[in-house]
Amino acid sequence: VQLQAFGGGLVQAGGSLRLSCAASEPTFGGYVNALAWFRQAPGKGREFVASIRWSGGITDYADSVKGRFTISRDNAKNTVDLQMNSLKPEDTAVYYCAVSRSLKPISTRRVGNYASWGQGTQVTVSS
Repeated sequence: VQLQAFGGGLVQAGGSLRLSCAASEPTFGGYVNALAWFRQAPGKGREFVASIRWSGGITDYADSVKGRFTISRDNAKNTVDLQMNSLKPEDTAVYYCAVSRSLKPISTRRVGNYASWGQGTQVTVSS
């Protein structure tokens, strides 16, 4: 399955953006354990932002975005979305969506638990 992330752009601090990640196949191409968004700022490693488990829709957020970002899944559109409010300059990064197909319970915060990745979309927040 191919994942395409879009919705990034340039926004002023305090503003909002909504990212979407679309899968090329229904139900993200097969069994899904969890969907997630990660981000990577220049010179830094890829870090967890938010995740949603396929079964039960349980969500998890990095402390840095909790209360400002909301992850959701749209089964009809076959997308996973990230609503980002009250954006800060430190949110500037390339944002990636990811799919975990692990058959075992996983930590949704670990990069290594995700097998499929989108190409990334740039989010720039100006001060």
